[in-house]
Amino acid sequence: MAVKKKPINLNWMLPSILKSGSDCQDQPQCRDLTRNYGLNVINGAASKLAEQLASVKLVFPWLLASIGAPAFLIGLLVPLRQAGALLPQLLISGQMRTAAVRKWFWVVTASIQVVVLFLIVTGVWMIDSRLAAFAIPAMILIYSIARGIGSIAFQDVTAKTIPKGVRGRLLANRSAIGGLLTIGTGLILNMWLGDGNGVGGSLFAIVLAALLWSSAAAAFAAIKEMPGATARARNVVQEIRSGIQLVKSHTWYARYLLVRILLLAIEMAIPFYVLYGRQILSDSAGTLGLLVMAAGLSQALSSPFWGRFADLSSRKVLVYSGILGSVAAAMAILFGRLPASLQTPYTFAAVIVLLGIAEAGAILGRKTYLIDNAEASERPTYVAFSNSIIGLAMLLLGGIGLAAQYAGVQTAIAILALMALAGAAAGMLLPEDAQTETLDSGYKCYPLQQCPSAAN
Repeated sequence: MAVKKKPINLNWMLPSILKSGSDCQDQPQCRDLTRNYGLNVINGAASKLAEQLASVKLVFPWLLASIGAPAFLIGLLVPLRQAGALLPQLLISGQMRTAAVRKWFWVVTASIQVVVLFLIVTGVWMIDSRLAAFAIPAMILIYSIARGIGSIAFQDVTAKTIPKGVRGRLLANRSAIGGLLTIGTGLILNMWLGDGNGVGGSLFAIVLAALLWSSAAAAFAAIKEMPGATARARNVVQEIRSGIQLVKSHTWYARYLLVRILLLAIEMAIPFYVLYGRQILSDSAGTLGLLVMAAGLSQALSSPFWGRFADLSSRKVLVYSGILGSVAAAMAILFGRLPASLQTPYTFAAVIVLLGIAEAGAILGRKTYLIDNAEASERPTYVAFSNSIIGLAMLLLGGIGLAAQYAGVQTAIAILALMALAGAAAGMLLPEDAQTETLDSGYKCYPLQQCPSAAN
């Protein structure tokens, strides 16, 4: 006689607002909610750890610096990462409208990232270091394009399967668990690899990242996504026109784009911090491991706070993140003026923690704000158009790498600090709540237990 397997209980992961209740059972958005929430968190923990271990902002700059790459090339990593992830999204969003189930976009692109990471590791071992220094950014571009396509699918699937009012905490749980795992991995880098060459430590981290992306893809594939609304495909020109129309017709969206552009200063800053730190500190896997731990610690400490805060006011999260980003820049510049006895990896790690807290808030705040306010029927266009604008801005901001090359890394950090402060000021102009959301299913649903039994 076959034994029926008991389903895995993931209810412990849910906020109390989402505990299954009798009023929820018959609603499309509530079906398999516990399972989907848990799988989304597992996916996030694996992918967030993978992002830290194959970080374009931390690990790859360290790797490139270790093989002798010039500063301008390291400064281009984040702009290439962002432009590659964001610019092609309008090519995909118009086609994604035709798919009733969209999780497979994420699964396929995650698999592509696995292949790219293994190719990078193989290339560093087998080709000349100078050639590898130029080949890695090209591979990062492919990696980023795949990541960007997955980003559209992720936000759309999350909006379809997780109700408004708890998405900030979902994103926080993903980041916090990923951050805790990152601390452990950084400790391994620090203890096992010790003072060994930074190249070996970087490649070890990248291999682990590839394995984690595989696990994240498996978890996302297991999410039960109900078929949603579809629409006729739109080409790139039509998507651009639709995006421009959204900007013209929604003041909040135009202001949101301005805030995102200015707060790019926070996301762009870490490679310059790494380059600055390496000029003062040693090039060892132990130091890299400590900085990886610092990045993980910042996520673990701040994500639960930012998540709850974002569910109350994602606008304020953006404001405070900009302020913290400028403070972190001031601390980084101050680090270079400390007595030599205080210029230790541990002191510098504290700077990375503060910058990581600011970055976690900026990312979580912007995602929550857009998901909560974008209309369901045009959500892929909202996401893709905003990301494409940010991609163009990133290419222009790539010139900051030239400032680091010719005017010094401290000059680049100071420029980014002013941008972050301006982003905080612009965030004050955002409306608190642009609109009341109507779910894809037709139910107005917040909190979940108060959902009416029929569409209004």
